[in-house]
Amino acid sequence: MKVVVVDDNAINLTIVATLAGRVSGTEVATYACPVRALAWLAAADADLVIVDYMMPEMDGIAFIERFRAMPDRGSVPVVMVTASADRETRHRALEVGATDFLTKPVDPVELKARMANLLALRAAHRQLADRASWLADAVARATADLHEREREVIWRLSMAAEHRDRDTAYHVVRVAEYAGVVAEGLGLDADMVRQIRYAAPMHDVGKVGIPDAVLLKPGQLEPDEIDRMKAHTIIGGRILAESSSPLIRLAAEIALTHQERFDGRGYPYGRAGSDIPLCGRIVAVADVFDALTSERPYKRAWTMADAFAHIEAERGRQFDPACVDAFLAGGDAVLGIRARFCDTNLTGPILIPA
Repeated sequence: MKVVVVDDNAINLTIVATLAGRVSGTEVATYACPVRALAWLAAADADLVIVDYMMPEMDGIAFIERFRAMPDRGSVPVVMVTASADRETRHRALEVGATDFLTKPVDPVELKARMANLLALRAAHRQLADRASWLADAVARATADLHEREREVIWRLSMAAEHRDRDTAYHVVRVAEYAGVVAEGLGLDADMVRQIRYAAPMHDVGKVGIPDAVLLKPGQLEPDEIDRMKAHTIIGGRILAESSSPLIRLAAEIALTHQERFDGRGYPYGRAGSDIPLCGRIVAVADVFDALTSERPYKRAWTMADAFAHIEAERGRQFDPACVDAFLAGGDAVLGIRARFCDTNLTGPILIPA
């Protein structure tokens, strides 16, 4: 273990360093200049520091105070060597972080015993720190695995909702990616952007409760059929509600609110403005844009230019103005997403996007 001895007196430095070197398993570094010692300690790890009290450039108390101010140096044992048995001096040293004391002339037996105890303490602290780091890594890996399993469940449920409509197989992917563009454009932090991307594919999971005769009808829906179709928001919210997973709770909020309108004329509850959760306002833009630019049994796909124009025209009416601005600002990213996840290019199973 690394021991650093600091003393401006060459004879005392040699004596203490020699005695310290006799302790099994130690490697001793010596410094006559406390400033140079601090520079070394700032860049390298030590397991024990032995410093003299009386030095011309700075005394032992000032040395310890500066050493303790360095990052990650609070657990390194520091022994101050002094000819003074003055209680006030020792109290000051303890206040700034001294661990123990040695009195000149240094007793070899006492030095060896104190070093052995302090190095054992340091070794135990390192073991605990390593164990804590290992546990933190294990928890992080387990948490990441859990999140990935949650994401897989969300993805598979999303695909179940879209399975009956192969022509829109990439719909959930594009909506998720468009939602990510909007969330990022709004300045949300990276973790929230990721959560919205992962939860957005569940926006239409409630469609599993809509009869095929309504969901796949090639023509315009009758009023009662429209009401049944609108119920997919409530069905989706119920499917995902009250989960212990924050991600699935976010997906539930999206499923329930993505058909609300900023002007209050949406469904299922007619919420308006900021009463609509931000995640619902974000996915509303993404969902409508993809619906407009996708072929459906009852309509042809709009051009990208017409769809962009429609989103802009509905700014402040159907859509949150801030979400529209973020979406339009990310227009190049939107075009890239559309080109990458094009239904006509689909030749195999839909994989979870990264």
